[in-house]
Amino acid sequence: MNRTTIEDRAAGAVMGALIGDALGLGPHWYYDLAALRRDYGAWITGYTDPQPGRYHDGLKGGRLSQAGFILTLLLRSLVERGGYDEEDFCRRMDEELFPLLDGTPVSGPGNYTSQSIREAWRRRVEQKLPWGLTGGHADTTEAIERTLALAVRYALHPGRLASTVAGNTVLTQSDPTIVSMTVAYGAVLGLLVQGHPFDAEISNRLMERVKTGELPFHAVTRAGLQPPRPGDPNPPLAGRFASPDALLTPSYMARAAADPEIRIEPAWKVSIVYGMPCAIYHQLPAAYYLAARFHDDYESAVLHAINGGGQNQARAILTGALVGAQTGLTGIPKRFLDGLESSEKLLSLAAQLAAQVSGGEAASVD
Repeated sequence: MNRTTIEDRAAGAVMGALIGDALGLGPHWYYDLAALRRDYGAWITGYTDPQPGRYHDGLKGGRLSQAGFILTLLLRSLVERGGYDEEDFCRRMDEELFPLLDGTPVSGPGNYTSQSIREAWRRRVEQKLPWGLTGGHADTTEAIERTLALAVRYALHPGRLASTVAGNTVLTQSDPTIVSMTVAYGAVLGLLVQGHPFDAEISNRLMERVKTGELPFHAVTRAGLQPPRPGDPNPPLAGRFASPDALLTPSYMARAAADPEIRIEPAWKVSIVYGMPCAIYHQLPAAYYLAARFHDDYESAVLHAINGGGQNQARAILTGALVGAQTGLTGIPKRFLDGLESSEKLLSLAAQLAAQVSGGEAASVD
């Protein structure tokens, strides 16, 4: 088990994600790697300004994008309400985000609004639909980028983690497969905040929680993916999600990262191996691989995520949370905190959330 304190790991996960978001602001969405190197040099090492005419044009390095803005809304709600209050979060979206949008991509905080948030805005503002009927079919990691706060908050309570992450996800993304993969990421992050290592056994730990009913995934196989026996009930566990496969993915990435015969060199080429686009099925394997490979090196993890191009901002958010949960806040280089806009306020939010996770106790989980 990780000997950092649970509060350090929880705060590290939150700040790790926020730093990843800000690192992606400048070099976001370069699918031409030659153009990325031309504009930012051979290796991006920190916060950068967006180039004129590109995404987030006009903003300065170190600022959060709209993903970071929404994550901060949820963090504030969690801290001020003492836990997840869906009505309060939705009110904040109605009052603090949606009035800043106009339904077009280049609008709102960060000067860019994602597909699923644009769809939620249309259904909520233009069509006057109630929350709960606002989710669209975007196949991105948009919901993960905020629900990671819920995974941190309820890291010690897997059932509550799963229910809150799923409930918050469907506010903007309703596809059942996307919801299941989002919950799976949250479950992984929760284990890391608890202090478990990101190794080849992580999926077995998750499946143990399926067998106890804490994680709502369908399961037919026995322990270790052994086949069912004659006479077993059909199915042994019928969860909300069609299969446990989203929980099995992380162990394959961890095995690949640890196997000396499988090398992705340099590691930023993970974006080419698993794909540069925004879809969740490209993003999660890359983030899991980087988080397992650089489990004790936050800087290497997020910089390889950024330098891989494509949807590098989401890749860095997801990777940053997973590795920040392993290194703890104390393992994140100070220069990333110093260069982050509103760093003190964000650190305060992260610390307050972390205190909720542990009940105010800074004991290690061993």
